[in-house]
Amino acid sequence: MKEKGREVIRFALTGGVCFLVEFAALVLLRDKMGLDTLIAVPIAFLLSVILNYFLCVIWVFQGAKDQGRAAKAAFLVTSVMGLLLNEGLMYLFRVLFGEDQEILTVFGFTVTMYMANKALSTLIVMIWNYFTKRAVLKKGVLLKRKDV
Repeated sequence: MKEKGREVIRFALTGGVCFLVEFAALVLLRDKMGLDTLIAVPIAFLLSVILNYFLCVIWVFQGAKDQGRAAKAAFLVTSVMGLLLNEGLMYLFRVLFGEDQEILTVFGFTVTMYMANKALSTLIVMIWNYFTKRAVLKKGVLLKRKDV
């Protein structure tokens, strides 16, 4: 039980770092480069997933680096599903809440609704990611052989 608690803490820290990378990339792509939110989101998400994979394998889930190609493929599948969930939620939140309204300004940084939408979407996808990635990388769910 103690190891599970450490794993959850490592996963949360990894998620926080990946969220900051993803959020910074999203803001850069949308606000500085002028991409539409629904185009910027998957690009930023991809950067985050790559970092997340390496951190999960190396640091979060002990023994995960010993998994074979099937585990990597399953990680990819769960990541694509997370991307689809993320994109769907961002679209839904755009329709429900909008995205360009300014919420507040802190130290010269203006928070707009799309940023709040992203934070809410990330929270939901983070829960999805923990359970699916743990199942794939730690328990080998759906994987019976290492080199499938």
